[in-house]
Amino acid sequence: MSETDLARRTAGLMDRARTDLTELVAIPSVADPRQYPPEECRRAAQWVADAFTEAGLHDVHLVETPDGSHAVIGHRPPPPGAPTVLLYCHYDVQPPLDDDAWTTPPFALTEREGRWYGRGTADCKGNIVMHLTALRALGDDVPVGIKFVAEGSEEQGTGGLEEYVAAHPEEFLADALLICDTGNAAVGVGTATTSLRGLANVVVTVNTLEGEIHSGMFGGPAPDALAALVQLLASMRDPETGATRINGLDCEGSWEGEGYDEEQFRKDAGVLEGVRLTGTGSVADRLWARPAVTVLGIDCPPVVGSAAAVPATARARVSLRVPPGMNAEAAREALAAHLTGAAPWGARVEVETEGTGSPFRAATEGPAYGALGKAMREVYGKPLAFLGQGGSIPLCNVLAGAYPRAEIILMGVEEPRCLIHAPNESVDPTEIEHMAHVEALFLKEYAAAFSR
Repeated sequence: MSETDLARRTAGLMDRARTDLTELVAIPSVADPRQYPPEECRRAAQWVADAFTEAGLHDVHLVETPDGSHAVIGHRPPPPGAPTVLLYCHYDVQPPLDDDAWTTPPFALTEREGRWYGRGTADCKGNIVMHLTALRALGDDVPVGIKFVAEGSEEQGTGGLEEYVAAHPEEFLADALLICDTGNAAVGVGTATTSLRGLANVVVTVNTLEGEIHSGMFGGPAPDALAALVQLLASMRDPETGATRINGLDCEGSWEGEGYDEEQFRKDAGVLEGVRLTGTGSVADRLWARPAVTVLGIDCPPVVGSAAAVPATARARVSLRVPPGMNAEAAREALAAHLTGAAPWGARVEVETEGTGSPFRAATEGPAYGALGKAMREVYGKPLAFLGQGGSIPLCNVLAGAYPRAEIILMGVEEPRCLIHAPNESVDPTEIEHMAHVEALFLKEYAAAFSR
């Protein structure tokens, strides 16, 4: 099949891709039984299994992983002498958050100004449809072996698939691994994500009094636990620039790949006019090469219903994103030591570890990256760009440890305008079309490179 025929076949499948994505988005597959029935995730898993069976994979079935979620697994044997490629995606989605913030219903695909809106349209059901479209475009002319896995609890971070992979490594062994849960630097800019930040999450609790006391009778000399917590949290940032400053951590790393225009970042992140960005260096340095601390939540008396009392205790959930080259456990220890050491007025501080995840950096010199570069240039007319990702995908390190000789490629349809995890998530359908074309071309180019 010529490259022109492959492009034509991919474009001709877009109506079907929209139908697929409409059906998938309509299933509220949030892997949290406190919010949505588990049957919805099982329904999404079965949809994926049926679709990939129809697309030509063999023995596509559901397996229960240690966290109770179901992964969808299938395969297609390689032609003689051909390599095997693992295709990864996940079918679970983030909860919609505030329904009132959505312009259209979160679980109904809606087209507006050329984009398709709905929870999961990009992350990661759009990537599921990308895989399907690529396989359908190739038809019976799939030049490599395929192993396929769709995860069912990626957004919850409960680690079911990671544990399953560790216990069943033979099921996922491949020469190249396409982890399709990222995307391009912008629409029309073919990109591979080569680094992921890890994380270290803790909960810090500050205690100063045996119990709350009247602020009129005791306020002033009585140490305020909430004020102590605020001061402690503020110590993690430079007071002038807002840059992360954790004692014992190098916070001055530099990014050498594709940059991120500052004005584009402000637009993508929705930064309010007149509000300065925090930190120093380039936006890419701050996003992908340096640790970044965020206060995710605080437990303290709410404004409505609060009493005229000095708070005796307060706590916060703190997340530290860890760049490649930095040990996540060492970063957690430094964060805990910083928080404990920064306590004002002798306040008692307890730091509880919530979780850690290691950062990831891909090696890009192998034949799979060479094949991807050719495919990206053919489809987008530009060289392959390399991007960092601020988020974490713990599975990447599990796969890298299990298959040290395999090349790991992170790519997909999720560009900044998609607003993944936020209200009004969307996908540009041209990215599904073009990235499906890239994937199909990659499989052909990789098979050819492998046989040389």
